[in-house]
Amino acid sequence: MPSSFAELANRLSPAVVNVKVTKVMQTGFQGPELHGTPHGDQFGDFFNRFFGQMPRNHPSQGAGSGVIISEDGYILSNNHVVDGAKEVSVTLANKNEYSAEVIGLDPKTDLAVLKIEAKDLPKATLGNSESLKVGDWVVAIGNPFGLNHTVTSGIVSAKGRVIGAGPYDDFIQTDASINPGNSGGPLFNLQGEVVGINTAIIPQGQGIGFAIPVNTAKPLIPQLVEHGEVTRGYLGVNIQTITPDLAKALEVEEQNGALVSDVIPDSPAQKAGVERGDIIINFAGHKIADSRDLPAKVAAIPVGEEVIMKIIRDGKEKELAVSVGELAGDDSYHGNTEGASRGKWGLQLHDLDDKVATQLRIEAQEGVAIVGVEPGSVAAEAGLRKGDIVIEVNREAVDSVS
Repeated sequence: MPSSFAELANRLSPAVVNVKVTKVMQTGFQGPELHGTPHGDQFGDFFNRFFGQMPRNHPSQGAGSGVIISEDGYILSNNHVVDGAKEVSVTLANKNEYSAEVIGLDPKTDLAVLKIEAKDLPKATLGNSESLKVGDWVVAIGNPFGLNHTVTSGIVSAKGRVIGAGPYDDFIQTDASINPGNSGGPLFNLQGEVVGINTAIIPQGQGIGFAIPVNTAKPLIPQLVEHGEVTRGYLGVNIQTITPDLAKALEVEEQNGALVSDVIPDSPAQKAGVERGDIIINFAGHKIADSRDLPAKVAAIPVGEEVIMKIIRDGKEKELAVSVGELAGDDSYHGNTEGASRGKWGLQLHDLDDKVATQLRIEAQEGVAIVGVEPGSVAAEAGLRKGDIVIEVNREAVDSVS
């Protein structure tokens, strides 16, 4: 255990900023305030009856943190800290305050890039989160509850955590104290490198915080700076994790990889020769441990780039070359749940009609769509997730919820 974090905190704090945000919140009120005027209550009743609750805007203040990543004022933070902000200001460790512009947002990873007009700023070094090991010491610096540049320490409690925050969940869990206001602030290793961006806590838990791995952020920063948004690679497969029960049914010994349950017609995967039943074990040089690994690895590949993927087919390893396509802006089903059915397994299912098929980027009309999975349910424990398509149950075709 380090005897002191003083030198590290003193060296790193100048690159950490406090982010203040003003958002406009809309609420309702019961008509104009006419009390105390002649016939005031009568007019109030009239407005309430015919106009209902009328909207009223009022400012709402929020706070978060960020880390300077360039000497000319680019700052990395969280999407949820600044999304929808009317005004954003940034305060440095030396108390200088700047108006900030939101340059880019990526809701899927909860990342944001801000910009202030300044030069020769102290910047942080982005490290390698892949090198982190469970048990390594880490230091969090941020603005919890408005307490500027608070330093806390802890260890990496776990890696690869999935907390249901988005399609690219892959969080670092730490017991370094993280509280509201820490969001967007950096998680450092003992070499003083940023290894994560603090983003989430479990309110009822103590000593449980989560950070976005910096390796998730690094390939996205140039896109956010240049385009303000992220364009992601697209493969065109429906996949699932190989559970012990599934491995037994498939008669495979290894449980590593992502099982291809369906290939979308005319997709990059189909053009590359991927088939239903293939097990993807490596993509562009990255090992695929389970179905959670593949979406992020595909998304990080530039559109149009050709990469090699390794698969297992009929018990034999095979390599395929695939030219990565572009993922549409909405890669999941966000429609209403009218016509959906939730069963005892914790699944919310919807007939695969044209609307759902379009939003899921599926041309085939076979099967039913999973549009919701109840946390902790039998379905969730089996590895099913929103966006999966059920095409067979006990080897019998499924064509509708009923």
